Amino acid sequence: MGESRRRPLSMTTSAVRRVNSLALLDGARELVIQHQGNEYHLRLTRNDKLILTK
Repeated sequence: MGESRRRPLSMTTSAVRRVNSLALLDGARELVIQHQGNEYHLRLTRNDKLILTK
């Protein structure tokens, strides 16, 4: 009754899309991702780490 249809957790890695972070940021230190009416900020830190915040 009402079972949701989900992809199996054992998906192959080839099915997952890979994007280079430098290509996403395109020379900037921050970008905004819009998802379901919310904004998320992806920032590149001074130590070259990525931080995603709402």
